Amino acid sequence: MEETETCRGPSRRTLLGGALAGLGGSMLSTRMAFAAERKAYSGDTLVVVSLHGGFDGLSAIAPVGDPAYYSSRPAIAVPKERILAGDGTFGLHPALAPLLPFWRSGKLAAVHAVGQPNPTRSHFAAMETLENAAPGTSVRTGWLDRMLGLTGASAPLAGVALGHAMPARILAGPADDVSMAGIDGFTLAGDGRRPIAAALRAMYADAPAALAAPARSADRALSAVGTVKEAAYVAGATYPETELGAALRDVARLIKARAGLVTAAVDCGDWDLHEGLGAAVEGQRMYDNLAELASALAAFATDLGDAMRNVTVLTISEFGRRVQENGSHGTDHGHGNAMLLLGGGIRGGRVYANWPGLSPGALVAGDLAATSDYRSVIGELLQKRCGFGDLSGVFPGVRPTRFGLATAR
Repeated sequence: MEETETCRGPSRRTLLGGALAGLGGSMLSTRMAFAAERKAYSGDTLVVVSLHGGFDGLSAIAPVGDPAYYSSRPAIAVPKERILAGDGTFGLHPALAPLLPFWRSGKLAAVHAVGQPNPTRSHFAAMETLENAAPGTSVRTGWLDRMLGLTGASAPLAGVALGHAMPARILAGPADDVSMAGIDGFTLAGDGRRPIAAALRAMYADAPAALAAPARSADRALSAVGTVKEAAYVAGATYPETELGAALRDVARLIKARAGLVTAAVDCGDWDLHEGLGAAVEGQRMYDNLAELASALAAFATDLGDAMRNVTVLTISEFGRRVQENGSHGTDHGHGNAMLLLGGGIRGGRVYANWPGLSPGALVAGDLAATSDYRSVIGELLQKRCGFGDLSGVFPGVRPTRFGLATAR
């Protein structure tokens, strides 16, 4: 049994020379882990989709019952007649139509007015804090790395970042994880023509554990991916031909291959819509972005079928958008936002929120107030779906929400 480490210090990465530098368009990060053996992880596979750029939750989950929504966004607010699954207070953007069956079946929900405790409108600062998720502490690892380490998972593909654009810090830390552009392109540069992998194994065979661990972890990951590749994969749904679609298809492939996946991180960018966010019609930027997101998530859930009962997908973004539209029919950096939750254990078909309202007196410097910490939302899912009790090892000082977002496993 591979040993794992509970310390949350800096990652002790080792670059295995030039041999691992060209992983077929992929990047392999290997980390050492030391700790006592733990009970095998039996919680949900947690899939985190990062909506980089500042997701406009006020468009995706429109507060149609708040009069200030329409007065603040005369050109870009979603008309009430175009809203899906409206309940008089909130409704889904029409571009989310591919997800409507999951909303109606209770597998998709949203949480509104969420955000970070220390708001900033800087992409860099907000993303760093979002992925570290431990502001005001000395913790420098990523929260998903901490979550992975505490599960005790030892499979070489327990933690995976998939896609060409990857969350930079969310998996930073001592737990083993792998970053790759895609399963089929994940190879050791030069191997095949020359026995590079065999040479690395021989090179580190008698090395001290501190030096050999990264090489052995790399070798295990390559072997595990090779096993997944050998199994013919026929998706149970048609994925959109987008980077997000390809990444989620590979996540589904790992889950169905029973490769030991505990958590996956996927990036979905292009949400920084300062201009041309547009009306809620096809061909406008927000509509098309949401349609791509919805079709990829819907394909993923359809592909997994019954396996979705043990999977939870959540979306996060560094910040929301301002309530008032700007002169370019877009929105500038804001604060409060919305999250999407998808999974077999989600109590869906509704929007969870401590809604502060959009009247001028309720705003924070022109922004939707964040009445729920995004970490508290994730914390409730970690407890209900991933088997966590105390959250301090993942989110120091954070208490979970009590929305009742999910059923307990």
